Amino acid sequence: MSDTAADPASRRVFIDKQSPKAYHALVETADAVRAVAAEAGLDRILVELINLRVSQINGCAYCLNVHTRAALRAGETSQRLGVLAAWRDTELFTARERAALALAEATTEPANALAQESAYETARQVLDDDEISATIWVAITINAFNRVSVLSKHRVF
Repeated sequence: MSDTAADPASRRVFIDKQSPKAYHALVETADAVRAVAAEAGLDRILVELINLRVSQINGCAYCLNVHTRAALRAGETSQRLGVLAAWRDTELFTARERAALALAEATTEPANALAQESAYETARQVLDDDEISATIWVAITINAFNRVSVLSKHRVF
């Protein structure tokens, strides 16, 4: 099923609808990652901060909309959400959250080897192996959803 824009050249294939088996496999992966994150002790707010920061980097309006609402439902404050893009410049985030955010950013931009090494070194100081693994998996998964939504041009309603 394709989006029915008036101009055929601007039409986008909603790849989640066009290839539902692949999309459902991604949803199942997200479910497994959510369980891994919970088992590792990553609370819902931290998972949503990771989802939001990665979605900011990727410019995914659809995922930003979904995960802002989820973060607020989980108890996140509007103040912290408002400054998330500049988390390094505020003291509002804990050392654990900062380490996870840096690792999520490094996962999103893996070609930046220097940032990746720095993020991993910082993460090692405050996160255990399970938390590091879960953080990376959360970032990998939201990156995949971002690409689905951005390339399909999912709209925010």
